[in-house]
Amino acid sequence: MDTLSRLIDLARPQASLDLRCLFAGPFAVEHEPEAAGIAPFHLVLDGECVVETVQSRAPLRLRRGDFLLFARGGAHRLRDRSAAPLRDAAPFTLSHDGVLPLRHNGTCEGTAELDLLCGRFVYTHGPAALLLGSLPDPLHVSLPGAHAQGALQTLIAMMRGEAERREPGALAIVTALSHALLALALRAHSGATDTANPANPVVTPGVLALLSDARLRASVEAMMNEPERAWTIATLGEVAAMSRATYARHFNERAGVTVMDFLTHLRMAIASDLLLRTQRSAADIGMAVGYQSEAAFGKAFQQNAGITPGRYRRQQKDGG
Repeated sequence: MDTLSRLIDLARPQASLDLRCLFAGPFAVEHEPEAAGIAPFHLVLDGECVVETVQSRAPLRLRRGDFLLFARGGAHRLRDRSAAPLRDAAPFTLSHDGVLPLRHNGTCEGTAELDLLCGRFVYTHGPAALLLGSLPDPLHVSLPGAHAQGALQTLIAMMRGEAERREPGALAIVTALSHALLALALRAHSGATDTANPANPVVTPGVLALLSDARLRASVEAMMNEPERAWTIATLGEVAAMSRATYARHFNERAGVTVMDFLTHLRMAIASDLLLRTQRSAADIGMAVGYQSEAAFGKAFQQNAGITPGRYRRQQKDGG
């Protein structure tokens, strides 16, 4: 399994589609902050709109094929691009199109200026932190201009077609395609980072920035494949074909954390996943991620997650 696929597998995002929006004329929809572990997303099937967030200095303009993910559930407002007075806006109506709840403002499908899919990814804390915790919030990917445009456009066309035809199994198909959409969006974001200047502050440090650098990616793959190994900066530098000092500097620039801190985060993500998916003991899991004693593993896990491995396992099993 490639590294990005493994990271997505560790995050275990569960996709769900909330509703489809068909809007025309002036409108504005407020989205309150989501609870921890919920990442809402929007996919523009057709038309344009504007999204305002606290984090963005200027409104984000979304066009057909654009994907917007709020990895940490930030509040935002979705509105029409004209910014017309809302006193002229038609009231929202909620119905059902046979596949999804349908929100519209007095329009029918033939006159809608915006066709939007809204959904969410629900993920488990711990294993997801390594990937979703390092993403910009929001993550905006313009899919029509991204790498592998053909595949992305085909996927979007399939999602729109299923939503429009409303045939049996359409919701299951669109939900499954949402997982593919996330993977393609993360790949596109990583590819955009690859061509950027590493010193550019627009590039968000994190695991995707590491994966966009071939030499640093080799060291991340080595850590992920052998988390139990007693890695040092020198041995990881050898994997990356860099000197110890050069490797440590470049890694810190791309990751935003030191090599050893990243290794700890990676080990804790893998350990969290093993605690959830297996019945292995804490001592056994600790050995699997590089700790020679249960006490050492328990201390590291509590420092990272705020609770002991046993309590983490019980909380997640009880729905906490």
